[in-house]
Amino acid sequence: MEFQFSPEDESFRQEVREFLKKELPPDWEGVMGELQPENFEVERHMRKKLAEKGWLALAWPKEFGGSEAGIIRQLVFNEEMTYNRSPGRDGQGIGLIGPCIMVHGNDEQKSEHLGRIARGEVIWCQGFSEPGSGSDLASLQTRAERDGDDYVINGQKVWTTYAHLADWIHVLTRTDPDAPKHRGITYFLLDMKTPGIEIRPLINMANGHGFNEVFFNNVRVPAKNILGEENRGWYAATTTLDFERSMVGFSASMRRLLEDTIEYLKERKNGGSSPLDDPLVRHKLADLSLSVHVSRMLAYRVAWMQSQDLVPNMEASMGKAYSTELNQRVARTLMEILGMSGQMEPKQRRSPMAGRVESLYLHSISSTIAAGTSEIQRNIIATRGLGLPR
Repeated sequence: MEFQFSPEDESFRQEVREFLKKELPPDWEGVMGELQPENFEVERHMRKKLAEKGWLALAWPKEFGGSEAGIIRQLVFNEEMTYNRSPGRDGQGIGLIGPCIMVHGNDEQKSEHLGRIARGEVIWCQGFSEPGSGSDLASLQTRAERDGDDYVINGQKVWTTYAHLADWIHVLTRTDPDAPKHRGITYFLLDMKTPGIEIRPLINMANGHGFNEVFFNNVRVPAKNILGEENRGWYAATTTLDFERSMVGFSASMRRLLEDTIEYLKERKNGGSSPLDDPLVRHKLADLSLSVHVSRMLAYRVAWMQSQDLVPNMEASMGKAYSTELNQRVARTLMEILGMSGQMEPKQRRSPMAGRVESLYLHSISSTIAAGTSEIQRNIIATRGLGLPR
């Protein structure tokens, strides 16, 4: 089995690295957890620059503004962007709703939205989860009722990432309350400037503002904004979720943090010795490095399957479950190795590695919950992968 990338892909990887050195601010340390307002201009700048180079939508068809560079080239790009802690990649537009519109959208929707996404002109957020509908997403209760040429939406979404910064939202609603829960759901594309939308921030325990609550109070959306068919939104939504679970970001970010930690420990001497002199510390770091490599290979497997027009359903769930649980293990282990200094926050003056370990430790708690819990992933692996009964 050949594990090497092609010379062309390796050359592209180096090109991305040189581009990031040139375009990122000299003092750029990356986004810590959530994209904050003070970093939003860097996000917009990078997104536009990437679009100008044709990198924002690398794997998209040319007819929709993409470069048709292929899934593997997209994987290389995503990995380098994450490893270098660069903003601008647009996970929602490029990675989720854009591909879903390609599959389920009509010609008018493709014309209206895909070019703008590929040019980096619009920011999307996702209106799926509700206070009582997370893992059991099909139990959602946000209602949309027909009124002439429009639908009127009432309800609430929660954990809506960057709703306070977004221009559009792709949102699931219930349009037939009498149908079985996986039916009677309709998928809408909705302008966030529509009257009746209220956004309330959710501040997490790392004092970051990424999540929001979104309330819909008699929000009118044209019937032409339905994505796919009325009452068949669940099937379009599962397309979106398949795209969401095929990512390489976890392994890239963990690999970078491990490398930074090792360099930091080399320089940290107490009485002439370094924590790396302890064989137990070296063993823990070696174990984590091997595990991160496994995570990387699982992500590569998903991308390879997509490049062969295969559907990596079970394989994507394997990668998601393994990588997010490893994310928590990396955070715990590095916190143990650094000791009390590892608990220092990012903005504290003497915080090691700009507080990245403390930030990861707090943010990693939700990683096995967001985008499908580990239990949900294991159910998918069991039923769709191993053929076990429900």
